[in-house]
Amino acid sequence: MKKPMITRSLLVLLVLAVMLGCSKEAKAPADEYIKMETSMGTIIIDLYEAETPLHAANYKKLASEGAFDGIYFHRVIPGFVVQGGDPKTRENTDRSDDGTGGIGERSPAEIGQPHLRGTLGAARDNNPEKKSSGSQFYFCLARLTQLDGAYTVFGNVIDGMDIVDEIATLERDPRDNPLESVTILKTSMISSEDYQK
Repeated sequence: MKKPMITRSLLVLLVLAVMLGCSKEAKAPADEYIKMETSMGTIIIDLYEAETPLHAANYKKLASEGAFDGIYFHRVIPGFVVQGGDPKTRENTDRSDDGTGGIGERSPAEIGQPHLRGTLGAARDNNPEKKSSGSQFYFCLARLTQLDGAYTVFGNVIDGMDIVDEIATLERDPRDNPLESVTILKTSMISSEDYQK
């Protein structure tokens, strides 16, 4: 009689322990940044997750998957933008199609943040819904009020703007494509705790 009672008590304790373990709230993840290692240096990006959740989630997914690795910046206009994210630039010798590719589906517009120096915007074509490219992005080199209300801004550079500025000084062809390729070597997520400025 004692053995079934002990077994039943142990079973009840086990079930309670499992229930308590499962009911604990998941610990909120630490703030994360994108770490973009390029052939010229590292750029750290803070995404606007609250203001632009769709763009931030897409960019984090692409960065975590290494989707930007091996892609070069294909459009550089001093005083305006440094643009990248086109998968057609990976292992590419024909630059005539640079800027025409993308990864995944377009993202619905999340327009509302201003184009300030150092912000990260989503490139797009002239679609009427102002949906963003699935992967192409640009860094603003100055305050660009002419783009406000037309494009989604979804992050900002918190370290490495000097690298972006250096990319903007490169000699370019007539299509604003740098003659010297600056490649994204690796993108990854880093926690704000691990980030050391």
